[in-house]
Amino acid sequence: MRQWLGRLSLIQLWARSLPFRVVGTTMSASVVILVITGWFLLDQSTRGIMDGKTQASVAEASAVVTTMQRDLATTDLRTTSLGERITRLGRDATNRGQTGNQYFVVLETSIAKIGTEGLASASIPDNIRQAVQADDDALWSTPTVIRFTDNRSPEPGIVVAASLVAPGQGSYPIFFLFPTTQERNTLAVVQQATLATGALLLAGIGVIMYLMSLQVLRPVRAARLAAERLAAGHLDDRMAVVGAEDLAGLARSMNHMATELEHKISELEDLSAVQQRFVSDVSHELRTPLTTIRMAGEVLYDNRKRFDATSARSAELLSAELDRFESLLADLLEISRFDAGAAQLTLEVVDLNSLIAEELDALRPLAERSGSRLEIDADGNGMAEVDRRRIQRILRNLVTNAIEHGEGRPITVYLRGSADAVAIAVRDRGVGFSQLEAEHVFNRFWRADPSRGRQVGGTGLGLSISQEDAKLHGGWLTAWGRRGEGAQFCLTVPRSAGANLHSSPWPSVPPDVREPVDA
Repeated sequence: MRQWLGRLSLIQLWARSLPFRVVGTTMSASVVILVITGWFLLDQSTRGIMDGKTQASVAEASAVVTTMQRDLATTDLRTTSLGERITRLGRDATNRGQTGNQYFVVLETSIAKIGTEGLASASIPDNIRQAVQADDDALWSTPTVIRFTDNRSPEPGIVVAASLVAPGQGSYPIFFLFPTTQERNTLAVVQQATLATGALLLAGIGVIMYLMSLQVLRPVRAARLAAERLAAGHLDDRMAVVGAEDLAGLARSMNHMATELEHKISELEDLSAVQQRFVSDVSHELRTPLTTIRMAGEVLYDNRKRFDATSARSAELLSAELDRFESLLADLLEISRFDAGAAQLTLEVVDLNSLIAEELDALRPLAERSGSRLEIDADGNGMAEVDRRRIQRILRNLVTNAIEHGEGRPITVYLRGSADAVAIAVRDRGVGFSQLEAEHVFNRFWRADPSRGRQVGGTGLGLSISQEDAKLHGGWLTAWGRRGEGAQFCLTVPRSAGANLHSSPWPSVPPDVREPVDA
């Protein structure tokens, strides 16, 4: 478990820390390079030292054998026997090898073995015995382990084999065993030095790369902090420009971007303020002439029966358009409040079941003129802390929109509640709209089919205002539609004001719709 947690923490550190990734990658590459370099260095050192030792051993053995061969060739067999001469030459070579502990000697004759005392016969490999017997004119060498018959520990060495040729008597194999303990110790020192040097290099590379990554990341982190401050609205913050290299260029670019962004935002804020003030001023200024026109229109409308048919119809149209114009002015004023951030909620605990019933009763005559039937499907507790007027406006806009596009088919209003949220969904079975059009339904004055005339009025701002009202409650308003299958708008608000919403009690796609299955 601890190993798994440790691995997980390393993965998280790798994902979150750029210095850790830089140091880790550099260290991994350095380890590979140092291993290859160290192996090559040790291999070359071993080959050089051991080859030098072998060559020196062969040269030493060759010199001794040459001297022994010359002395054997000049032996006067009338005064001494061949066996005595060979024995004496073997002892001289043994004594010479023991001087300075250079090598050990084994001279094998038909009578006895002459050489260094305490040397085990197993020190001489069988392959070199066979080689010297097959060719007595050459010198043979091979690595071996020098073993002793006493308490001395075995040690590595090199055995060099040659033959002493006695005139008319045949040849006698002689073996020189050169210890390589000193060379092995030298190689051990080289290995330790290589490992220590590699470890120091790795540590130094790691520290250097960490410091370099911090040096590179310092302006990047400063740029990140500057971007976060800009995003938080501190448009006058700037990065410190140090030096003239690329990192200083990054700071200058960030500062230039911040300056341009500040200018653009100031221009947009000024433009937005002018637009809001213009809408508000125009809306207010139009109320006075609208009131006068309204009064004159009502007089004409009340006396329309005295007019001829054309004048009477004109009075009716004037009254209807004045109603629509007045609604448009009210919506424009509301939009200006949202844009200025001045819209506020008047909260109270409302039974949404009763609110829906009252609103549908008021809209039922309008629905009947369009041939639509209004239905309620309420299930669950509908109590919520909301602004009654704004929820009524949302519901009125959604139902009116459903009547407008419902094609005379039934319209159902669903109410569902959960522990922390309440959802109101308005479902029609009319013309519907595509998924692409669903992204624009809340835009101001947007219409899916511009050629389609309005049957029940409307200003084109109802859905936009409804979405703003939903956001003001801390909720959301979703839209779903499909061509020929109708549409659904779902309002979800928290049951308690200020609570956070995580899900809706009613799905965004109507339950009675079967989604297409990909083949």
